[in-house]
Amino acid sequence: MKLESTGLRKILILVFCLAPASLVLLSCGSTPSGGGTQTSGIKYRAFLTNNVAAGTATPGIFIVNAQNDTRGPSNPISAGNTPGMMVVSPNLAQTIVFSGNGTQFSDNQLSLINNASESNAAHLTLPGMTESIVISPDGSAAYVAVPTAPVIGQSPGILDAIAMNSGTLTGQVDIPALHYISQNNGGDRLFGFSDNSDSIAVITPSQIGIGNAVTPLCCFDRPVAAFFTSDDTIAYVVNCGPECGGTQASVQMVELTPNLCQPTGICPAVAVPAATEALIIGSTMYLAGTPYSGGVPSQPCTGQVTAATTCGLLTLFNLTTMSVTSTAVITDGYHNRIAMGANGQLFIGARTCTEIIPPTPPPQGAEIRGCLSIYNSLSTPVGSVAAGGVLIPPANGDATGIQPISTRQVVYVVQGGSLNIYDDTIDALEYNPNDPNNPGHIFGIIGNFIDVKTVDF
Repeated sequence: MKLESTGLRKILILVFCLAPASLVLLSCGSTPSGGGTQTSGIKYRAFLTNNVAAGTATPGIFIVNAQNDTRGPSNPISAGNTPGMMVVSPNLAQTIVFSGNGTQFSDNQLSLINNASESNAAHLTLPGMTESIVISPDGSAAYVAVPTAPVIGQSPGILDAIAMNSGTLTGQVDIPALHYISQNNGGDRLFGFSDNSDSIAVITPSQIGIGNAVTPLCCFDRPVAAFFTSDDTIAYVVNCGPECGGTQASVQMVELTPNLCQPTGICPAVAVPAATEALIIGSTMYLAGTPYSGGVPSQPCTGQVTAATTCGLLTLFNLTTMSVTSTAVITDGYHNRIAMGANGQLFIGARTCTEIIPPTPPPQGAEIRGCLSIYNSLSTPVGSVAAGGVLIPPANGDATGIQPISTRQVVYVVQGGSLNIYDDTIDALEYNPNDPNNPGHIFGIIGNFIDVKTVDF
């Protein structure tokens, strides 16, 4: 990735209610209403984005009681034409919601939801789609990657900095094809990852809009994410490799204060089978991806009885020894969701996987397969899943939202536009007494759902 110094030194001086080319403030001088002035009164809430009109309901954010799996009494919160991805601030005070469908008619609206009042406090328009938003540890700022944003005299791609208290743009950095962002624990460093690039843009948030905020760092292999140690001295970079057009998927340690890997601090990469998504629990990094060879998926579905001809892999990686400890076969597709539920059950979501869709009505025993995998990380069986085994639930569709419910042993999963509730003790749909004839679902929730997040401690 080539970062032109002239483009990085541009300074945007903005005044509230101005409409710059890269970002248009829609709520200038007013606070848009959400779903009414009455709040739900629910103590432990889950927000659920619906991107279509369903019956009398319009697109918006449904509020669910995550303690008993019922729909809240309040109306959905307005958040654009097709609300989808959500990011919750560390203090749970606000939720950012992005509305966009990737077409020329997309509104590309970013909404800042006040969680206490359950209302849309401010909204603004991005110059394109985003799949990556991070919020600073103190909840004061958000950073948004917009890979297709037009930039005069340069290739498309920007990072926008937004004030969370007002929803206004505070600065912009031009970074071609910037797609994903990772943030360190202190909030004083961002790593930016661009499509088809082997470099990382190291961004200093305090310099955005006032100085040279970006320093390029090389050399990697299509990096897509970074995870920082608690003291922010080391970053573990996830290299996507061939799945993203590169050579070899890997994990690469970067010492931000060079010690062992002098003089740059960039340590040798350690190969893994595939990696587009990762999660760290203790000293174990769980990496999900689809192995590629010759530009096509190449992993057989060894050990699974399925009509699918290719699969993905979950890799367990020891960060202490920097080595692979084991692998497990999961669905294929592009993995971009992962979360550890209760009882050691790891939920892994993908999009554009190999789906097995039975005829209607499905014959008895017919295979149903979508983009969700559940890995049992325990040393004992859970339900029908052996220790270290994988379950592919019989549900179709992309897995677009995964939210463990911290006060209970269930996980909310949005797959194929539906909200499914999984019981971590059996790795099957939960029995919901509020809707006994429809296991794993919530009565009265109708729509095409995209994401789910809890917004209370």
